[in-house]
Amino acid sequence: MCVCARPSPPRLAKVCLGGRGAPGPPPPQPRGAAEARRSGGGAGLARRAGVALRAMPAARGAARRCALAGPLLPVPPPPPPPLLLLLLLLLVLPVLPAAGTEGKARSCGEVRQAYSAKGFSLASVPYQEIAGEHLRICPQEYTCCTSEMEDKLSQQSKLEFENLVEETSHFVRTTFVSRHKKFDEFFRELLENAERSLNDMFVRTYGMLYMQNSEVFQDLFTELKRYYTGGNVNLEEMLNDFWARLLERMFQLINPQYHFSEDYLECVSKYTDQLKPFGDVPRKLKVQVTRAFIAARTFVQGLTVGREVANRVSKVSPTPGCIRALMKMLYCPYCRGLPTVKPCNNYCLNVMKGCLANQADLDTEWNLFIDAMLLVAERLEGPFNIESVMDPIDVKISEAIMNMQENSMQVSAKVFQGCGQPKPAPALRSSRSVPDNFNTRFRPYVPEERPTTAAGTSLDRLRTIWRTMQHGVTDIKEKLKLSKKFWSTLPYTICKDERVTAGPSVEEDCWNGHTKARYLPEIMNDGLTNQINNPEVDVDITRPDTFIRQQIMALRVMTNKLKNAYNGNDVNFQDTSDETSGSGSGSGCTDDICPTEFDFVTTEAPPVDSDRREVEASATQPGWSLQTLLIIFLSLVLQRQWR
Repeated sequence: MCVCARPSPPRLAKVCLGGRGAPGPPPPQPRGAAEARRSGGGAGLARRAGVALRAMPAARGAARRCALAGPLLPVPPPPPPPLLLLLLLLLVLPVLPAAGTEGKARSCGEVRQAYSAKGFSLASVPYQEIAGEHLRICPQEYTCCTSEMEDKLSQQSKLEFENLVEETSHFVRTTFVSRHKKFDEFFRELLENAERSLNDMFVRTYGMLYMQNSEVFQDLFTELKRYYTGGNVNLEEMLNDFWARLLERMFQLINPQYHFSEDYLECVSKYTDQLKPFGDVPRKLKVQVTRAFIAARTFVQGLTVGREVANRVSKVSPTPGCIRALMKMLYCPYCRGLPTVKPCNNYCLNVMKGCLANQADLDTEWNLFIDAMLLVAERLEGPFNIESVMDPIDVKISEAIMNMQENSMQVSAKVFQGCGQPKPAPALRSSRSVPDNFNTRFRPYVPEERPTTAAGTSLDRLRTIWRTMQHGVTDIKEKLKLSKKFWSTLPYTICKDERVTAGPSVEEDCWNGHTKARYLPEIMNDGLTNQINNPEVDVDITRPDTFIRQQIMALRVMTNKLKNAYNGNDVNFQDTSDETSGSGSGSGCTDDICPTEFDFVTTEAPPVDSDRREVEASATQPGWSLQTLLIIFLSLVLQRQWR
């Protein structure tokens, strides 16, 4: 009989009772063998050897039977595992994978919910984190994002950034749009009412004589409107033409006994400034109208340029490097299973400064533009107040006509002396006396007789509108001040939005681009060149945005116009040479057009047919100068060939 004992694997020990090498009690010896051992003889030794040989097959059989059928027992038996150890293992094992392998089995439930809230399908969203080797932007660790999700969230970050910039610039764009509309409506209505008021007053005052010559005044307001709307009109030349035409009409009315040819009337108008038939009214009105209209038109143009620049610059086109940075900032927390964690404030600032680097470069010219707009707004409130010019324009023109009437005899005598004696009119016209044609109809105008009908009512309403607009000028000045430094502060405005970042006060529990922790890099300065070491956005500082540079040039040109308007000058009609350009709104005359002195004494009065001879003389005089120039030119050519 044998007993087999199986110790702990992998080694098995067998213990057989009565078998070979067993540690149990020794097998019983034959009696003869014991005696022989005691006797110590050689025969006893031989017998012991024979007994051992005979016992070997039996031992082998017993051992074989023990190996095949004997029971296996642990030797020595191991102690059973304690119950406390088993419970501890049950508690620790589920936790170890999450801590040791970065949450290999962490749920993506929150990410699925947030992703679905953005309007995306959940078909490609995993339920648990997966390996992130496929990610191109976010950290390649265990993730809740597939490649498709990363692409969609990248496009979503681009769209949200564009919307953020447009929303943030809404205040600036609205300021320019709304104020431009109000000012434009007011100025147009002011011109319409001023023209209507003059027409009504002159019909009542001058009757048919005005109606027969009304196109002179209609053309004045037509040109003023065309100038305001951006037409290529030189205000000073246009006003000079108006007074010259008015003098021609008035001169014929006060001298109906003569017939005046076109050439004679041109001679009369040529010396309007020297004769001063309308007194000092044309000079004063020219200064007031020119300054007021230049300021008004330039201010409205400035509002238009500001609106257009704000609209264009607010429509950003982020670069690929910017899109990567936006994705990493806004949606890589989703891929890390942290959809509720928002970016750190300083992290957001570096991303926005890199993405809006070119917009920040607009800031310098923008601030200069705003300063110039504020200066012109002050002019509109004070000395260049267009309402104070256009409201009494009918009274001022009527005053000029009265001056012409009072000085008609002196003016006629000087004109006859300078331009010659005109031809007498036919008998039908000469029979009409001067008082019948002019003096009785062009009676002095009394301001109290100014129309109080529809035109007067509309002017009263315009005064109310202008008072409102003066408050509007003050309002827009405040809004313009608020828009200074807008483009350089745009990143700060966006990053203050609670929808974007965790806020400046949260420095630890925020997304820093890799995990939820403090953001350590320093904040970059403003502008393109300062982004060379931006840790978040790859910015090519050697390639400025050409579109932004175009807007900078537009602001620079408009600022130059505003500065000239502030000084009463119209930049559109200045000399393009910086060295020779002076005031753009001087007398409006050159030495050839407006002689500095009109000599009545040395000019002989031509005979009756002087009109024809004067034309011939004026035609031949340029011919002599042309011949002289030709001779000089030929002599120079021959002299050069001779050398």
